[in-house]
Amino acid sequence: MKILALDSSGLVASAAVVTEDKVLAEFTVNNKKTHSQTLLPMVDEVLKIIDMDIKDMDAIAVAGGPGSFTGLRIGASTAKGLALVCNIPIVNIPTVDSLAYNLYGTDKLLCPMMDARRNQVYTGLYEWREGKFHVLLPQFAAEVEELAEKLNEYNREVIFLGDGVEAQLQKFVPLLKVPYLTAPIHLSKQRAAVLGALGIEYYKAGITEDADTFEPVYLRMSQAERERAEKLESQT
Repeated sequence: MKILALDSSGLVASAAVVTEDKVLAEFTVNNKKTHSQTLLPMVDEVLKIIDMDIKDMDAIAVAGGPGSFTGLRIGASTAKGLALVCNIPIVNIPTVDSLAYNLYGTDKLLCPMMDARRNQVYTGLYEWREGKFHVLLPQFAAEVEELAEKLNEYNREVIFLGDGVEAQLQKFVPLLKVPYLTAPIHLSKQRAAVLGALGIEYYKAGITEDADTFEPVYLRMSQAERERAEKLESQT
């Protein structure tokens, strides 16, 4: 089984090819170039370096949201196009779940945070128990204060990771009543190899989608949609 994994949901762009027991190749970039410039060339490079073709893949795993609206659309359109050409399924991986999957085996509560602006984060709560990955609270958008309240209710030491740490963590510190750690830099951002490893589990469980029907999950309206709604509301 071979899966091409793509993640362009945040600041990081990442592509990888994974099997059940190996990461065959991975290409990750974290800079200011747009994902429309980097993602397809990265796919070409990871396939070329391992002498494989896109038609050798059994499925394409992609970060299905939430995240950057533009980044998600780029990842979704890339995955849909490649999957249609090759007639293979898409494995839709929740972005926040994939972030949490970076930290295998810890007994701490896992709290990924993606910066959603406007004092909000995209987040969820996760744990590893008896070698299994468990979703305690599925990914959701939350105000900083709301998330801090939920973490205090769990009363467990928590590990934060994701780009929301830099953007929002200082707002959490006065609100938290539980001890916390932040993940090291090599484990704190999106990685296609991690997404692909989780994608293998989804694929084996039969959790796949057709390219025609796959759509990313945004969890909230875009800025343009919010502004349009606010304008309409002010006119009524």
